[in-house]
Amino acid sequence: MANPILAAILSFIIPGLGQAYAGDIKKGLIFLVVAIVLGIIAFFTGFLTSIISLIFAIYAAYDAYKLSQ
Repeated sequence: MANPILAAILSFIIPGLGQAYAGDIKKGLIFLVVAIVLGIIAFFTGFLTSIISLIFAIYAAYDAYKLSQ
């Protein structure tokens, strides 16, 4: 069984990594692709999208925590 705290930390640093660590590789790849797209959009548009990316990273950490319990 995966450690929920470690899964949350991994997913906060790189969204999707915690989900993959918890065993759901498909969901991890989806989260990673969404994070990359949000990062590219944030690079070109600015502050508001950066906040959305941060919120997504927090959600990804929460999801990885719940998934690994």
